[in-house]
Amino acid sequence: MVLGKNSPHGKQGISRSFELLIPNGFEIIETDHGNVDCVFVNKRILTKMPKERILKILTNNVFPYVSEKEIIKVDFKVKISYTIVEDD
Repeated sequence: MVLGKNSPHGKQGISRSFELLIPNGFEIIETDHGNVDCVFVNKRILTKMPKERILKILTNNVFPYVSEKEIIKVDFKVKISYTIVEDD
């Protein structure tokens, strides 16, 4: 979830709500990008992808469209593919 700088709910309010719903389920990632205050990331996603990669994706594809009073939910789909190469 991407939180705008002047969102009506605020970082502390959203954090408390998440803590009540899913204790220890989200990590807050601070950012200094324009209108974005912080990002709440589900810890299950962080086991599959480093937060630097998540921030890079959000910076390129989401942050430019966030207004300062918005809260935006972003869905990540992780696709894993592999190729088996056999040695004869």
